[in-house]
Amino acid sequence: MTDQQEEPFKISEFPEFNFAEGEMLLINKPYKWTSFDVVGKIRNSLKPLKLKVGHAGTLDPLATGLLIICTGKLTKQIDTFQAQEKEYTGTMILGATTPSFDLETVVDQEFSLNGVTEEAIYAAASPFRGDIQQYPPAHSAVKVNGERLYVKARRGEETELRLRSVTVSTFEITRIDLPEVDFRIVCSKGTYIRSLVSDFGKQLNNGAYLSKLIRTRSGDFLLKDAFEVKDLVDYLREKKV
Repeated sequence: MTDQQEEPFKISEFPEFNFAEGEMLLINKPYKWTSFDVVGKIRNSLKPLKLKVGHAGTLDPLATGLLIICTGKLTKQIDTFQAQEKEYTGTMILGATTPSFDLETVVDQEFSLNGVTEEAIYAAASPFRGDIQQYPPAHSAVKVNGERLYVKARRGEETELRLRSVTVSTFEITRIDLPEVDFRIVCSKGTYIRSLVSDFGKQLNNGAYLSKLIRTRSGDFLLKDAFEVKDLVDYLREKKV
């Protein structure tokens, strides 16, 4: 599980799985892994079983936290799991921007934080609660004409982005230690936290980018109940699934 254990995992700590009939696995996605990396690692660990394996809700490589993996017949329910409400905690850096809205790219603009008060920061969160519209980041997995935006962005191509409607039921500022600002968000499927952070900076007539993001919940499923990838893979290899 996600809590660190003093002793190595034990086979007895894992439930009995029926991957062919279908399993839903809660995984704590590692930093810098893509969601597809996790799917591939688990799929390879299930060989020689020839099973469908998929994930419900992409996490950016620099984000960590809850990723729902489905196997076998349960992959038919991926869209249902993916549509569920998500919860995140994260940290943004005020006073600067990056082209990707996170740490994937280097800072391209800097702004003075003189005059940016705690009162202004708390007030700036208000417009981002409820039904809002946002543009996806240019560095994202959204497809335009069959090609992902981040591929076009890395070639230096500009693409006309379309506004998306999303719902943010909770957006609260939990810590301010400039230039760092911590937050908690509860939102609908398809919400880009990086875009929200970038727009938050603009709301302050300043700049902001995302430096840390953790998905803590998806629907009724919690990060605290998730397996670490290594523990699960070691278990599958030892059981010779």
